[in-house]
Amino acid sequence: MPGIWETHMDFSLRSRSLVKAIAVVLALALPTALAITSADARVGGGLSSGSRGSRTFSAPPSTSTAPGTATPFNRTYSQPGANSTAPMGGGMFNRPGGSMLRGLAAGFIGAGLFGLLFGGGLFGGLGGLSSILGLILQIVLVVFLVRMAMSWWQRRHTPQAAYAGAGAASGPQPSYRSGLGFGLGANNAPLEIQPADYESFERLLGDIQAAWSNEDVAKLHTLATPEMVAYFEKDLTENRARNVVNKTSNVKLLQGDLAEAWREDVTDYATVAMRFALTDKTVDRNTGAIVAGSEQPTEITEVWTFARRPGSNWELSAIQQTN
Repeated sequence: MPGIWETHMDFSLRSRSLVKAIAVVLALALPTALAITSADARVGGGLSSGSRGSRTFSAPPSTSTAPGTATPFNRTYSQPGANSTAPMGGGMFNRPGGSMLRGLAAGFIGAGLFGLLFGGGLFGGLGGLSSILGLILQIVLVVFLVRMAMSWWQRRHTPQAAYAGAGAASGPQPSYRSGLGFGLGANNAPLEIQPADYESFERLLGDIQAAWSNEDVAKLHTLATPEMVAYFEKDLTENRARNVVNKTSNVKLLQGDLAEAWREDVTDYATVAMRFALTDKTVDRNTGAIVAGSEQPTEITEVWTFARRPGSNWELSAIQQTN
């Protein structure tokens, strides 16, 4: 009888092409699901990267500009209990022991796709379950298990509790702002930040975006710490591999205020929240065609930390996203 009452053989034959199509989609989609989206292609890649000295693993206080919590670092050279260490690399799969998760994910996905392409289901289950519903359930199971493993690993290696505790204890910091741009900073900052310092922060915001757009690594070395430049170079290399270039322009600070400022040994640190507008687009390196983003300006709120040694200018030391 035609319609939904098809025989098992007819169903298997007609579903085989669908199974192969799903396998191809999974092969293409799963790697990118673990990466930063092209909408976060601006400098820093939408990640929280860098170091804040001994406060790297303490959440900066909330401010009027960024009333939420700054996210923990995805990429940092620092480790809990130490100011700085050798590079650890970025992201969960690049941390020590990340090869375990890479192997786990590759094993699940590889075995599943192999089974899909050769008609056996993710674990040989399509024929056994005799239903596309079984296929879907198996796909969901693979994704669920991989996500559980990733979440477990992240909880073990990211000091979320320290961030949450520090953020709750600190609370919003008072600041004096005159509408747009930076104000005079927080009342209780241990290190006094002068109006000229805020001008430097605003200037660095624009200069770093411009150097990033021009892929001018030499210029970036004069504006940011070696750690941050290392991350920028890695991101630029990945853009070149995809034959694209990210262009940010029309950067304008809309609002900013000081979260905290302090001195460690001979290094000054200042963490500021900034809400700014910019045009963020990714274009084909050969044709100039827009492949992500647009010509329309967008607003971003990030927490930037700057560092300064005696006789030197402020440099970007960290970028954190906000919740």
